[in-house]
Amino acid sequence: MNIVLTGGSSGIGFETALEFTLNTENKVVVIARSADKLRKLLEIAKGINPDCTLLPVEFDIVNNDYAVLVPFLKEKLGNIDILINNAGALVNKPFLETSAEDMYNMFDSNVIGHFNMIKNLLPLMGTGSHIVNIGSMGGFQGSVKFPGLSAYSASKSALHTLTECLAFELQETGIKINCLALGSAQTEMLEQAFPGYQSPVLAFEMGKYIADFARTGHKFFNGKVLPVAVTTP
Repeated sequence: MNIVLTGGSSGIGFETALEFTLNTENKVVVIARSADKLRKLLEIAKGINPDCTLLPVEFDIVNNDYAVLVPFLKEKLGNIDILINNAGALVNKPFLETSAEDMYNMFDSNVIGHFNMIKNLLPLMGTGSHIVNIGSMGGFQGSVKFPGLSAYSASKSALHTLTECLAFELQETGIKINCLALGSAQTEMLEQAFPGYQSPVLAFEMGKYIADFARTGHKFFNGKVLPVAVTTP
């Protein structure tokens, strides 16, 4: 399979990328802003499976030029079977201390970047392809909400709705799109959101779940926002 994953330099994205590289038949393009972390990912992936194909790409999904990225992907992959929009950021501030710039940054990182990826990569996708957006229980309707995360949660809620809308727009293409509203997994972002909290789910466990869902979830779901959580938070 040909897989494109954003935000793969750390946390859940890092572990999801490693899960895909266990299969030598997969070609995995991992996109992130940190070249150093991408090099570390490639080193670890090759250490686990020397025959894997992992292509690290230093790229900012909000600000960089897609006229460079898309031809590269077309040359290296031809077509894309799976796109996982995992990149994101978090602001943890009381609402009255949250600036408009904080809100803009959350929507840039957690919505606009994914909008850019989907819009530009759709021409490389076709019937049977699966787009997986990584959302959050923080943006899931009816879930428990927490102080300090208003901007983050609002941006994730927007991503959830974008997923639902695109499922209808893409029906004739045969491309499926779903969103996983993740609960806690032990990552740096979790520590930033809930300092001192220990999740019962490890990052590599969540990474394996995401990879498995990306491979098969579109056979059972389309346009769904699926909660993936065993605890609150």
